[in-house]
Amino acid sequence: MRSCVFCAIAAGTAPAIIVREWPDALAVRPRSGGVNTGHVFVLPRVHVQDAGTDPEVTAAVMRRAAELMAEHPAANLITSKGAAATQSVFHLHVYVVPRQEDDGLPLPWTSRHTARAAAQNGETR
Repeated sequence: MRSCVFCAIAAGTAPAIIVREWPDALAVRPRSGGVNTGHVFVLPRVHVQDAGTDPEVTAAVMRRAAELMAEHPAANLITSKGAAATQSVFHLHVYVVPRQEDDGLPLPWTSRHTARAAAQNGETR
């Protein structure tokens, strides 16, 4: 797809910090630097809109992400499907986010997130 930035990265026509390459996928450092050291996203070399579009491609990307996760004692594996689920680039990509105790990265289903949201809203518990 011409307008897909991740397709351009896979084709080598857009700049990216590529941290790992496989025949079927790439691991790329987010342009922002990520939320912590080691944060990368894995994307297929072929255009697939999201994790629900092509199970075979999704499985290959997940396998590559699992290889990266094996290098960390703790990590999150995150992907989104659709704008309502926060997908902003419509080319399958899976985030590998290394974690450590008290790293301050709350996820929406954790008590840490609830406490942070309450504090931001001026609520006390």
